[in-house]
Amino acid sequence: MDEWIRQAESWVGQAESWIRQQPPEQIYVAAAVVALTILVLIAASCLKSSKSNTIVLSGLTGSGKTTLFYQLRDGSSHQGTVTSMEENSDTFVLHSEQERKGKVKPVHVVDVPGHARLKPKLDEVLPKAAGVVFVVDAQDFLSSMQATAEYLYDILTKTTVVKKKVPVLIFCNKTDKVTAHSKEFIKKQLEKEINKLRESRNAISSADISDEVQLGVPGEAFNFSQCQNKVTVAEGAGSTGNVSAVEQFIHEYVKA
Repeated sequence: MDEWIRQAESWVGQAESWIRQQPPEQIYVAAAVVALTILVLIAASCLKSSKSNTIVLSGLTGSGKTTLFYQLRDGSSHQGTVTSMEENSDTFVLHSEQERKGKVKPVHVVDVPGHARLKPKLDEVLPKAAGVVFVVDAQDFLSSMQATAEYLYDILTKTTVVKKKVPVLIFCNKTDKVTAHSKEFIKKQLEKEINKLRESRNAISSADISDEVQLGVPGEAFNFSQCQNKVTVAEGAGSTGNVSAVEQFIHEYVKA
């Protein structure tokens, strides 16, 4: 130990001697470079730590959001078969990754009930979202098609979603049912309905839709590829555990 102390004292003495031999200007430049490097490292660390890990589950009541929430967290649909009027929010490692070795980043999942009176809660969490999973009932799609399109339109035209280019996954749920519609059919019908909404909403005074961004290309029929943020469509079934499309979406936008 004494030998280490003597060696350290020798290094300090050599460093002091070297510094005294340098011009003051060179020392100031070196100090400035060190200080700037430290600031850059601190800023990079803060930026990395502030990266959102929040995934928002949205969609109409009965679409299967709560079942999906429990499948992602527990690998089970327990407690998720009854329509929820309460928000589910938790931070966890995806159930499919709990046995995985290495660095795995927990995800904060917020399941926002689809009831109309709870829409303000969606507005509250969207600015924090790294991604939005919009859940659609593929079995009962036709009867709820217009309401589904209106809800999705409201999300896609939110200023915070467009400016931050928040990615949206349209998850066609319950495709294990024989009478479920395909994701291609649902995508096509939603684009048609949103095109109608776009035309009618654009006729409204901009003062009444100040928090909306106009969708699509003027004069062209709407399709999701025209959105400034990335919109993709996938299918699965929360009740059977077929949620790999959602897990892949989370992996892409919530980095470890």
